[in-house]
Amino acid sequence: MIRQLALISVSLSLSLSAAADPLSDHIDALWPALIRDAEHPPPGSDLLPLPKPYVVPGGRFAELYYWDSYFTMLGLAESGQNALIGDMIADFSFMLGRYGHIPNGNRSYYLSRSQPPFFFAMVRLADPEQGFARYLDDLKREYRFWMERRLADAPRLNHYDDALDTPRPEQRAADRALAKQAHRPPAELYHQLRAAAESGWDFSSRWGRNKAATNVTDILPVDLNSLLYGLEQAIETGCRQLADATCADDFAARKAARRQAIDAYLWDASAGAYLDYSLSEGRRHPAITAATLYPLFVGLADQSQAAAVAARVREDLLQEGGVVATNKPTGEQWDYPNGWAPLQWIAVAGLRRYGEEKLAAAIACRWIVLVERVYGQTGRLVEKYDVVATDRPGGGGEYPVQDGFGWTNGVTRKLLALYPEFADLRRFELCPPPIPDSR
Repeated sequence: MIRQLALISVSLSLSLSAAADPLSDHIDALWPALIRDAEHPPPGSDLLPLPKPYVVPGGRFAELYYWDSYFTMLGLAESGQNALIGDMIADFSFMLGRYGHIPNGNRSYYLSRSQPPFFFAMVRLADPEQGFARYLDDLKREYRFWMERRLADAPRLNHYDDALDTPRPEQRAADRALAKQAHRPPAELYHQLRAAAESGWDFSSRWGRNKAATNVTDILPVDLNSLLYGLEQAIETGCRQLADATCADDFAARKAARRQAIDAYLWDASAGAYLDYSLSEGRRHPAITAATLYPLFVGLADQSQAAAVAARVREDLLQEGGVVATNKPTGEQWDYPNGWAPLQWIAVAGLRRYGEEKLAAAIACRWIVLVERVYGQTGRLVEKYDVVATDRPGGGGEYPVQDGFGWTNGVTRKLLALYPEFADLRRFELCPPPIPDSR
């Protein structure tokens, strides 16, 4: 209790003085308020024990979350918190060993699902030279989970899911209320709501015309399959480092087969974008979403595909404050007009990988200016932002906007390190234009 009160005091004092501090300094000072010590919960607690300290997102999110943590680590690295990154990777390794997958978060009620598989990217961030060999057993464990429990028969690509069909404990009342209004069996709805939570995009027009019609398990998502390509590539590299040619050749073939399937089912040349695929409809969904940038992030696109995606992002997703999740205004939090820190990083890192430097810089600048503006007004960093209005946090979702906030801190701190010239702009018109790079 004393530690918790001290953390609350630190957080409040930071908020009160925040607007006077440079944003990077403020983020560096925020980390202690978000660190939790290794815990040994009492009997009956739903908190899963972990061996090492970790960073929580903040606000109502008081446990270790899976995909959030990669984006948080980006900032921890820039803040010189490399030991803490190692501790968090050790926690994820511990969960892979104990549970066979990384749960959504370290709560017992999250054990039925995972989240987007960024563990390989965490390992690469911490140890780019030998990390894949060091954590090879863990990488293989995670791969088995996704291939044994989340694989479509045809085509052999993966989807998000959940092992249960009951209301989510963290949203039990809301799920039951929605089930009374939805025109489908409650168990079916609950199952799909849980699967959406595994995707991280809870909720979005990607999964159906509205929340009650969510049908995540029917969708082969661009982001998930791109990340699994990255995981296959990581395992191949780790095997080669350990001189296991049979394993390396096996995963090279798996990676090549996935790339071929992604090109066949998820790439749409006429749209110039990677699109989610509906199994029941046997077609790609036409909506352009920020998930189209994931193939660039993991390096599976060719140069012409990357150029087409960049053009599509300029036309359909780029807003004054950064990249919007989708261009559909549904009121859900993973739709227009919201932008999220992880999507900005996926965009910037992916575009830079293919030489689309001007668009990457424009996105980074717009995001930094947006975060700076809201920070200057409120003294806070929040979980999501309105990238269209550009002077306020995002909206929608199942709860009030949360501040803290792990992945916003991490991505913004990383972008400030990559683009220090944007730190003091404060005006969007001073950002570089997102024009195509000459080749």
